[in-house]
Amino acid sequence: MTGGTGFFGCWLLESLLHADRLLGLGARIVLLSRDEPGFRARCPHLISAQGLSFHQGDIRMFDFPPGRFTHVIHAATSADVRLNREQPEQMKSVIVAGTRRTLEFAAASGATRFLFASSGAVYGRQRPDVVRLAEDDAGLSAPLLIPSAYAEGKREAERLCLAAGNRNFSPVIARGFAFVGPHLPLDTHFAIGNFLRDALQGGPIEVSGDGTPYRSYLYAADLAVWLWTILLKGQSGRAYNVGSERRISVAELARMVAAVISPGTTVRITKEPTPGKPAEQYIPCTARARTELGLRESVGLEDALRRTADWVR
Repeated sequence: MTGGTGFFGCWLLESLLHADRLLGLGARIVLLSRDEPGFRARCPHLISAQGLSFHQGDIRMFDFPPGRFTHVIHAATSADVRLNREQPEQMKSVIVAGTRRTLEFAAASGATRFLFASSGAVYGRQRPDVVRLAEDDAGLSAPLLIPSAYAEGKREAERLCLAAGNRNFSPVIARGFAFVGPHLPLDTHFAIGNFLRDALQGGPIEVSGDGTPYRSYLYAADLAVWLWTILLKGQSGRAYNVGSERRISVAELARMVAAVISPGTTVRITKEPTPGKPAEQYIPCTARARTELGLRESVGLEDALRRTADWVR
């Protein structure tokens, strides 16, 4: 697994190690990381887990760990907004070169299944007339309306994965949208994390825009179930949206966080909506995952907020 120290990776590790203890799977996982000491500090309960070992290296040029492997999970990437803005070529290089190197490792190790953690960002800006973004949305083949090294890198990485597929090697793609749960950073560009931080500190909760964009949030335990299912059962060469279909505006989300986590907390919206301007959206259609793989959302947003706040506390 690459990216095992990030939000996706921590949940995949937590869930696999839990299943291994519960079911006696005899699972063994090698985690590629450049920051083993940092991971030890954040997740000390995972370090001594049976079956987990570390391999040091840069995702773009790491030496291959020895031995044969059955599955490869490639979740390493940076979603840093500042890096995307100030060093776009470096961001794109990490995504594309890292995917190429991980695919080379998968081929050399004999792995037959490969999961690439992509992003809904590959669709570009969601048109106002599109309620939910589907995997076969025609806009995916068009140039991105807003320059984004992150989105461009994810698109190119998806193409590399599809080109690598053959009868002995099955790459599958998970296009992630927005999530909430333990391990989510509370001090970056994720609005829901910032709102939780503000509420837990007693408020006020500050919305830095006009609060009109629509988002949806899948709880991280569901995220882990969806990713494992896509890896094990997804159709080779196929992309699956991963997220919730429940639409909520950023302003409504801030008020929900206040009501659930710290009733009475003030919500401050810093800008007024522009009259006549359609609200931005970022909402997936998950029909493919539901119908082909039987996946569903099992934890509602209010419960997800409570669970995350309890974990942070």
